[in-house]
Amino acid sequence: MTQQAQTVQPKTLQTTASQTSRTPARLAAELDGDFVVFIIGFRINRFWQVNAWLPVFLAMPRMLRELAQKPELGLLGGQFAGLTLIQYWRSTEHLNAYAQARQHEHLPAWRAFNQNARRAAGAVGIWHETYRVAAGQYEAVYVDMPRFGLGAAGRLVPASGRRETAAGRMGDAQAVADS
Repeated sequence: MTQQAQTVQPKTLQTTASQTSRTPARLAAELDGDFVVFIIGFRINRFWQVNAWLPVFLAMPRMLRELAQKPELGLLGGQFAGLTLIQYWRSTEHLNAYAQARQHEHLPAWRAFNQNARRAAGAVGIWHETYRVAAGQYEAVYVDMPRFGLGAAGRLVPASGRRETAAGRMGDAQAVADS
């Protein structure tokens, strides 16, 4: 079964027409400076223990709403892919500050998850991965797609000239010289 990804923008959690209708072009993503890719997901191991996994499921929209209302917290954008959320952050400092701040939604939700996980051991799993990306050390291309992924967190530009190939988008000097 194919699940459609939902785009999360820092300015709005609403999906706009430009995010759902395809753009008839070949585009590359650009984002100024370093950034962080944060991937988080959860897995329901025991569906019948709703009290263990439903709070995890319900906590994320509150956090995303808060992050959308406060772009200074550092979330650049992201999207869901099933039970996985892919986010783009300005820095690990922004990500960690949000995760540890008592006045924000994440820390209370994390504490509640840990309490529930102890009571219903093994009912729900949670995971995340964090990647630091140096400026220009990535490549992304979108063909006949709506704004998606890094292209939704950053900006889309024509995938032409040095951006024609993956090597060129990565800034490979030889690939740029050969084009």
